[in-house]
Formats: sequence, C-alpha cells, structure tokens
Amino acid sequence: MTEHRDKTTAHLHLPIEGMTCAACSSRLERVLQKRPGVEGASVSLAGNTARVTFDPAALTSSEIVDSVAQAGFSVPRESREYTIAGMTCAACSSRLEKVLSRLPGVERAAVNLATETASVTAPAGILETAQVIEAVHRAGFEASPVLSPLEQQRQEELRAEARSRREKSDLLLAAALSLPLVLPMLAMPFNADVMLPGWIQFLLATPVQFYIGRRFYASAFRALRAGSGNMDLLVVLGTTAAWGLSTWVTFLGGAGGHLYFEGAAMVITLVLLGKWLEGRAKRSAASAIRALSRLRPEIARVERSGEVVEVPVDKVFQGDVVIVRPGERVPVDGLILEGVSQLDESLITGESLPVTRTPGDPVTGASINGDGLLRVRATAVGAESTLSRIIRLVADAQASKAPVQKLVDRISSIFVPVVVLVSAVTFVGWWQWQGDLETGFVAAVSVLVIACPCALGLATPTAIMVGTGIAARAGILIKDAEALETAHRANTVVFDKTGTLTEGRPRVETVRPVQGGEAELLALAASAQQGSEHPLAKAILSEGEGRGLQLAPVTEFRNLPGKGVSAKVEGRSLLIGSRRLMEEQGVRVESLPAELSSVTASDNSLVWVADLSGGRPLLLGVIGVVDPVRPSAASAVAALRRHRVETVMLTGDNRIAAEAVATALGIDRVLSEVLPEGKAAEVARLRENARIVAMVGDGINDAPALAQADVGIAMGTGTDVAMHTAGITLMRGDPALVADAFAISSATYRKIRQNLFWALIYNLVAIPLAASGVLTPVIAGGAMAMSSVSVVSNSLLLRRWRSGG
Repeated sequence: MTEHRDKTTAHLHLPIEGMTCAACSSRLERVLQKRPGVEGASVSLAGNTARVTFDPAALTSSEIVDSVAQAGFSVPRESREYTIAGMTCAACSSRLEKVLSRLPGVERAAVNLATETASVTAPAGILETAQVIEAVHRAGFEASPVLSPLEQQRQEELRAEARSRREKSDLLLAAALSLPLVLPMLAMPFNADVMLPGWIQFLLATPVQFYIGRRFYASAFRALRAGSGNMDLLVVLGTTAAWGLSTWVTFLGGAGGHLYFEGAAMVITLVLLGKWLEGRAKRSAASAIRALSRLRPEIARVERSGEVVEVPVDKVFQGDVVIVRPGERVPVDGLILEGVSQLDESLITGESLPVTRTPGDPVTGASINGDGLLRVRATAVGAESTLSRIIRLVADAQASKAPVQKLVDRISSIFVPVVVLVSAVTFVGWWQWQGDLETGFVAAVSVLVIACPCALGLATPTAIMVGTGIAARAGILIKDAEALETAHRANTVVFDKTGTLTEGRPRVETVRPVQGGEAELLALAASAQQGSEHPLAKAILSEGEGRGLQLAPVTEFRNLPGKGVSAKVEGRSLLIGSRRLMEEQGVRVESLPAELSSVTASDNSLVWVADLSGGRPLLLGVIGVVDPVRPSAASAVAALRRHRVETVMLTGDNRIAAEAVATALGIDRVLSEVLPEGKAAEVARLRENARIVAMVGDGINDAPALAQADVGIAMGTGTDVAMHTAGITLMRGDPALVADAFAISSATYRKIRQNLFWALIYNLVAIPLAASGVLTPVIAGGAMAMSSVSVVSNSLLLRRWRSGG
C-alpha cells in the first residue's frame, strides 16, 4: 500500500474504509477516474483498496485522498515513529519538523529533541519509510523506524483484529436484543403464545436499529450525498420502514395492529452476521500478502569498519557486505563473496528442494540459509528487493480488475435504483390490485432487504485474490487480473529457445578452423566478443579462458542484433555470427570442407568466423555450441499438448539446431532464424490466425514479443525488461510452471463463473419470490447475508489447488 513512480506516472495504493458493496466500489472508481490527472483507477471491494495511476505534475496524492473523502469514503490515518540521530539543538528539531511537514500528504510532523524521535501522521499508503529516511538524510540527520516493517504489519493486524472484535460485540448485542423478539415465531409450532407487549418490543428493537445499526445509516447517508445508492441504503430503507410502521402501530394504534419490530431487528442482526463472516473470509483470502510480508527478516549482520554489527534491514545499503549464519534468512538480495551452502528458496520460487549456492552466485532475500556461513554483497535492498517486488506485484494483481468485472460494475451501478423501483412497484401492486396493504408492505421490505449486490461485487475480486495468492506460493507471479483471466484461454504457446527451453548456459563443443589452428580461431573469436553479453559469446569466452588462451585487445566493436558482431582484433577486421550474416557480407560458405559440413549438419548452434581485412571476405572457421535442454522442458511441453495447446518454438538459431531441440521435446512447430525485431511480428501473425497466444521468454530481445502476445510469460531467471513487460513471471527457470499458470488461471476463472452464476441466480430467483410475498424480511435478511459468505467461501476453496491437479 504505497506510492511508487516511473518517469512520467505515479502509482498509489490506498486502503479504503466505508465500502460495503459493489455499488460503493463502482462509485469510488468513477469518481477517481473523472479526476483530472488520473490516468487509471481500480477499486477492489474484496481488498478494500484503491489503485490509482496518475500524473504527479497535475495531481498530488493528497488531492486523491480528498477525492476519496468527497465520494463518501475515507483513507485511514497512520502515525509512524522514527529515531533521529544527529540533532544538537532546538534549531535542528525545528528545521527537521519543517522538512517532514513538506512531504506529500503529511498532515502533522512532530520532532522531539529530548527523546530524539519524530512522529509523522499521514493517510495510510501515502508515505514510504524509505521516503521519510531519505528526507531526513537530505536535512543532515539520520533516521530509522522505531517499528520494523514486520512490527508495523503486526500492528495493522492487531487493529484489524480489534475491528473484528468490535463487530463481533455489536453482533452479539444485536442477537441478544433480537432473540426475545423472534421467540414468539419460534414458539408458534408448539402453540405457545409468548408475544411481548409492543412497548417492550420497541425498547428492544430501537437500540438495534439506531445504535448497533448506525453504521448502515452513516454509509447510506454518504452514498446519497454522493448522488448514488448502495447495499446499506437498501437495508436502511427496509428496516426503517418496518420499525417506523411498528412504532406508529404501537403508540398510535394504526394499520391493524401488526408489528414488524422482529423483522427490522433480525435483518440488521443477520446482515451484521454476514458482514462479520464475510470479513473473516476476506482476511483469509488476503493471507498471501501477509504470509509474504512475514518473510522479511528484521535484523541483518553487516561488516562496517572492520566489525560485524547488527542493524535493522532498512539500514542496509547497496554494496554492504552481509554475514548470513547457518539457519538464518538471507536479509537482502546479493551475490555470494565467500562460502558455500544449500539455500531453501521455496517460499520465493516455489522450488521445494534446496539449491546449492557458491561464490559468485546470486541469493534472494528471505530465502533460508542451510549449513554454510556466507558473506554476501547486497545488490538490492528495500523496495527494490525481489521480495518487495513480489509483494508489490501480488498486491497490484489483487487490486486489479479482470475484464469480466467491468460488466459486473455496470450492473452494480444501476442495481440499487432498480431494486428501489421494484420495491415501490411491489408495494403499489399489492395495495392497488390485491387491496392488501400489509402484505404489500412486507413484500416491499423483503425486496429491499434481499436484493444485495454484495455477492455480485465479491464474486470476481475474492477469486482473484485467492488465485494470485496460490500462484505466488507456487512460484508464479501474476501482474494483473487480465493476465490471470486470459491465460486459461490460450491455445498456442510460443517458447523462446535459449534460456527458456534450454538452460541458457551454452558450452563450446566443436571448433573447426578453415584457416589456421583451433587455438588461433578460438582466440580471435573470444577476443572479438569481449564486449558482447550474448550467451553464445559468453560460451566462447569461457572456452577460451578454460584453455588458457591470451585474449587480444578489441577495438571498433559493434553489435549486430540477432546476427552477431564485428570488431577489430590485432589489426584484423573480424565478422562473427550467423550464416545469414556471412551471406549478407559476401562470405562464401557454400563449398565447405568435409569436416565443416559435418558440423553444420549437427544440432549445434553455429558461430561463423570471417576475416574482412583482405580484398575479399575470408571464412576462418565455425564454432559449434550446445545449450543443454532443461530437464523439465519435455514434460512441460507434454503437459500443454495434453490440454490441446499448440506449442511453437521461436528462435534466432539455425534451422537444424532448432529442429533437433523441437524434436527432442515434442514441439509442434519451429520458427527458426528469426531476428529479434521479427519475433513480435511472428507472434502477431499467429494471433491473426484466430489463435490466443502466450509467449514465454527471458531476454531483452523477447520483450517486444512478450508485449505483442495475448499473455506474456517471463522466466524469473531472465532479464528485468522481460519481467516488466510480461503479465506473468515464473520465479524459477522451469517451463513446467507454464502449465501450472494455465491451470491456476483456469481454476480461478471457473470460480469466478461459479460465483457470478450463484450471485445472479440468487437475485433473479429471490427478488420475484420476495415481491410475491413468499419471503419474509427475516428470511430475506438471512439469505442475503449468506449469499455473500457463500461466494467468498467458494473462492477460498481455490486454496486446495495443487500442481498437476
């Protein structure tokens, strides 16, 4: 629940209080989207959050909070305490107070010189701890939070538990006051008359109506003030009408003497019961975020000034050297400087088995160290760490809306006024056509009470919350609800080869010179590619270093994307790359010696080396590189084919090498020798043929194709660019997770359809029954409360999903 920015936009995540139904979330979303400067807004009823993308040059986060208040809702305030170091006098504390007061959204800042603390109050979600620490640092002081992020979360959980206890107390009090009112109805089958006098019923029902039920009146008033309606308005209209008529009968003796105090009181009690159960279920649905947040270690051991000191994780900076003892959680992302150990990364990547890590290997914060002592250099801390990015991605996905939700929101926006109209028509119909004023009144109240859009509003977001949570535990990060909804419909999966189906760690298998010897050819090729980051270049460099070859300086290096490189080494102009590159530059590769022909016919990836220094281009030789196929690739492809998904391999590699890999894995189609800029075009061509395409890749050159696909899936072992572009990220380099992602998408969408079906059928059946007089307000209230609980509970069944199931 924070604000983060890119170059031109800011993204704000706010907790929202006061939403009770889908009509509320739809209204707030419309208000935010109409605000000048807001580029997008998504409000989640299940998560009670709002996600806003806006232009910080045109709008401030405080103004967005004001818009929330104008819509009739609120953002809770929070105060955070910081320890301040470096203050020497009252002028220091005054200056720092002014600095903190100027931070966006801060409503109050107080700095105490005696206790060396600062307190900052702002709407929840506006300020990040790192933002405050940076502001204090710029002012010339040092700050650290009094409470760690874990302790802050514990406090938030305690506040949520306190709120739940208050709701439970209200519910028990309402039930205690309502029970005597419904005893006569319960005693009727036994021919017992225990009807209470009207004035006692009034005394019991009135506190339930106006004290315990005050939350409904406040919410209904805010909705009306905003020119809209919500579930609470329906409850208030129905129960107030029942209470008002009963009061009139009790004290003025009108309308035939029938009382409906028990109906009004029991409706409020049952709605409170439904809300309390619904709140518990929603907190359970949101448990994924809490579980991830608890993985954050609080303390890190850092080498400073020749000593190892314990500091809060928030005070670890990039470049610090951290000591990780056996059995401890790794506090930051980093690279191992010393030590060998087995690390349990299951809670981050979903990989159940520990993985061996040695010097030079990366480690991920929150993974558990095995039996080795590690020295780790921090490479990413705070909001940039892998865990923080995972938490942010899961929170984003849970706050986003699936395309199907847009239809639900449109229905919800007109639902309340339509129900009020149906209720009025019901009352008039019974009165005018049947001459039965009492039955018409009871039926009209029942229509108002039973027609709650809550179940409709919770159907989609609760399923998405649970679906993204189980995906995160399986090592699958889903960036947004649209990707989650679309993935299960994909009928074509396009795999990049290198780093996706293969391990991405190629090695040189053959060196075949045409001119000179093997060592000379390998030394020239390795020297020329010292500036390249391509996996094949790294393989050649590694082979050269392994053979102890001396690499010459390289000049005039030029990368030729998708083709190779050109460079000058020892005065020779070298061209290194694909066969296509050779042909484009006039290098003759048609008539090859027999030993080279055997290499070109093999399944090796081929790197051609030519010298352009002379009067005509001269082929120096060819280097064959092999990249081992991932052990799980074949089973991953087989799983997709079992679900009738066509598999396609898209690669810039030569046809023979590509087809060899495809045949070994059972892939349906091969698109080889495709340049990086051509990958997106190939994906677009597949989509034109009525295919719903998922693209799986890991490199920078895969990003355009990932964006072009209906669903982009990035390997977490790949580049940040690929992961940023894709809608789904696989946290470990296992293509088998693609089928799991589709399975989770399918299971989630199935739950969404089930929820929507029952929510819609419930209203389609229940409203006519209520209008016809079959249902009493009490039964209607109970059914309405249980409809929301049943929808959330059905979503929670998703947690039983298991890989391969």
